[in-house]
Amino acid sequence: MLARGLKAPWSIVRLGATDSTFISERDSGTVVERLPSGRLRDVGVVPEVVHAGEGGLLGLAVPPEDSAGSSRWLYAYLTTATDNRIVRMPLAGASGSYRLGAAAPILTGVAKAGNHDGGRIAFGPDGMLYATVGDAGQPSRAQDPRSLNGKILRMTATGAVPRDNPIADSLVYSLGHRNPQGIAWDANGQLWAAEFGQNTWDEFNRIEPGGNYGWPIVEGIGRKDGLIDPVYQWPTSDASPSGLAFVGGTFFLAALRGERLWAISPGSASTGTSTSALP
Repeated sequence: MLARGLKAPWSIVRLGATDSTFISERDSGTVVERLPSGRLRDVGVVPEVVHAGEGGLLGLAVPPEDSAGSSRWLYAYLTTATDNRIVRMPLAGASGSYRLGAAAPILTGVAKAGNHDGGRIAFGPDGMLYATVGDAGQPSRAQDPRSLNGKILRMTATGAVPRDNPIADSLVYSLGHRNPQGIAWDANGQLWAAEFGQNTWDEFNRIEPGGNYGWPIVEGIGRKDGLIDPVYQWPTSDASPSGLAFVGGTFFLAALRGERLWAISPGSASTGTSTSALP
């Protein structure tokens, strides 16, 4: 047991190998600091968070140290009264005394709903910020290139469109997602994502720039031209995948409805992918 007494913890981000860990509390909008000693303290409340259903204060991220410059920032994905958005806040202090500065939005206007809000954010090995966004209850958005919903997004640290994004002048990195949440990179820098299915299959996807992952045309493995099938799929009763981490050559995936932790070892085309449920 690393921490107890939390209320609806949703995301964590480490500030350094020997530093504190920040935890987002979805419903209250509070950022909680877990000190290396194990003690918990409130760092602050992210403004404008409105919790309803699956919405609230969701993902947290910090930029890589080599790209942070002289300033330190905490990024947050949150639901407001009108939208889902990403903000960043100056981070001052040190372990045991961290405090948040004023929140400045870097992305606004993403459709929200009582479910399918996505909400995971993370900086990739390329220094860009990635965000998972659900379809907000309207499946057609996932195939609409003009909508940011049902997508995985890629942006600079200030929310601008990177020049090498797969779609010109667009934050969209991949599309055709229902409610992606977990994202992580393997040792080769390849991005992977876990996605909530509807009634049949949850997915573990290898994310390619500009790739279309099928929703709502298919759920799970569909074998349709132009659509990318998941590397692995689970019955929704076994998974409902949320958090995803890559450690020592293995992905660890937290399954909410399945109430278990999956270990996933992606193989080659010849050896396939092995999975196991951890007790």
